[in-house]
Amino acid sequence: MAQRAVWLISHEPGTPLCGTVRFSRRYPTVEKRARVFNGASYVPIPEDGPFLKALLFELRLLDDDKDFVESRDSCSRINKTSIYGLLIGGEELWPVVAFLKNDIIYACVPLVEQTLSPRPPLISVSGVSQGFEFLFGIQDFLYSGQKNDSELNTKLSQLPDLLLQACPFGTLLDANLKNSLDNTNFASVTQPQKQPAWKTGTYKGKPQVSISITEKVKSMQYDKQGIADTWQVVGTVTCKCDLEGIMPNVTISLNLPTNGSPLQDILVHPCVTSLDSAILTSSSIDAMDDSAFSGPYKFPLTPPLESFNLCYYTSQVPVPPILGFYQLKEEEVQLRITINLKLHESVKNNFEFCEAHIPFYNRGPITHLEYKTSFGQLEVFREKSLLIWIIGQKFPKSMEISLSGTVTFGAKSHEKQPFDPICIGETAYLKGHPGHYTATWTTECAMSSEKLHFRILDYTLTGCYADQHSVQVFASGKPKISAYRKLISSDYYIWNSKAPAPVTYGSLLL
Repeated sequence: MAQRAVWLISHEPGTPLCGTVRFSRRYPTVEKRARVFNGASYVPIPEDGPFLKALLFELRLLDDDKDFVESRDSCSRINKTSIYGLLIGGEELWPVVAFLKNDIIYACVPLVEQTLSPRPPLISVSGVSQGFEFLFGIQDFLYSGQKNDSELNTKLSQLPDLLLQACPFGTLLDANLKNSLDNTNFASVTQPQKQPAWKTGTYKGKPQVSISITEKVKSMQYDKQGIADTWQVVGTVTCKCDLEGIMPNVTISLNLPTNGSPLQDILVHPCVTSLDSAILTSSSIDAMDDSAFSGPYKFPLTPPLESFNLCYYTSQVPVPPILGFYQLKEEEVQLRITINLKLHESVKNNFEFCEAHIPFYNRGPITHLEYKTSFGQLEVFREKSLLIWIIGQKFPKSMEISLSGTVTFGAKSHEKQPFDPICIGETAYLKGHPGHYTATWTTECAMSSEKLHFRILDYTLTGCYADQHSVQVFASGKPKISAYRKLISSDYYIWNSKAPAPVTYGSLLL
């Protein structure tokens, strides 16, 4: 739901034009969407002059509109909705929401997210009801407590700034413009600091800064001689700065512990005003050495109103968080599976949930299962040819768990059984889900592998953290500083040691 344009027109009988456009606002981004949605039936928004003349004619407000006009006045054109089609330059602009109140005509053109030929029913155009709400909100604002023309002119002069907050980019956020008025400091226009074009408003309320660090660890483990295991961390720092003022300045610092892995390939948000060259030159392409920059990583910035990604980074950590061994052998009508997993001692052992899914493609339902597990439980979904190994919330004290067994299948049915033309024989794979630590083992590819999914709160593999005490805020009020971090998995594969080595992904960079 959005509006393409809005007008406020004074009805002035006896004047040459019978009216004056007191305020108009067009939204080019919505107009581009209208051109795409409407296709060949698209009619552009006209200039104020032609629009004024066509609207006054349609509303019968021109002084010379005394004669009967069939296209407008016939019984087939009885209008009960205050929604009109305006004939401008030989084309009809529809729908136009318009009504007259206190000698002011309120009008807008809602976005129709479909073709206009044939004309869709009004009930399907959600922007129409929003257009009425928008215009009623403007009307309430203009005439609440208004006593004379000078007060009306003052409120009309405030509309451009109010609509930046109430209806940014044509999307109505708050029809009560009084709320936007309370959050807008009109005295700021006299200040030398100018509102940037990319910032649609200013924040009014309790100051607070929230910082969240999310690291995704990627890994390929083969358990084969001559094939090196690979792993890498990709991090995202997300911020939300609720601070008063047009251009508040903030400096956020990321720190590493003494044994933390340096951050590399750092990409920053455009709101960052300056940066140490050592932060930008650290690259994973270069060989690691003792001179690698290990922080602190300081980011001076002028934050936008919305949540944004302050920076992205990668890192080469010394070891992956979970080491694994996975083997699958086919023995006549049976499959023998062996899975060993070991949680690294440096990783927090605190799962929200932990389970491994083991699907079998191109086979019939599971008819028989014999297994032995050192930890957790195993559930069988026979019709789906799926095993689920429920590990629980923690690894045992030994940090190692294992599962082994044999699976027998019945006759396969392509209608009910999972099918993949590539996953044949030893190219089947293991799939799973853990959590908080979320550790999941799955694979979406053809080769036999297990893929881990995991999440752990208040922990990052690099050790990276946001120092709340070092966050500097140059704005009014003392903000509340909040910092969070978590580690999750992404493309974390442990390949079947008996299968041919697959081709690894080429790059882990963002």
